[in-house]
Amino acid sequence: MLHRSLAVLCALGGSVLLAPTESLAQTQASCGPRHEIVKLLSDRYKEDPVGIGLSQPGQVLEVFASQAGTWSMVMTMPDGKACLIAAGDNWEMVTRVKGNPI
Repeated sequence: MLHRSLAVLCALGGSVLLAPTESLAQTQASCGPRHEIVKLLSDRYKEDPVGIGLSQPGQVLEVFASQAGTWSMVMTMPDGKACLIAAGDNWEMVTRVKGNPI
């Protein structure tokens, strides 16, 4: 998972240095125009949007995932700048059955 995450960050032009104990979440997020990040996730990892939500103040959080199980989280600011904030493997879509907690 770490290798894929670093590949996404490098492809977006981010420079990432990791100490042996650092995780992706502890590194600096890679940012750029939203359309470039979405195109990269689609072209390289075949990831499409699977979830979206509004955060404070006016930021949009999107989850992208592929049929192969890779996933990425992108936070877009009101000015259109977007940052890759997390990425991983083994994504599963969960379907809630009415009356049963997830």
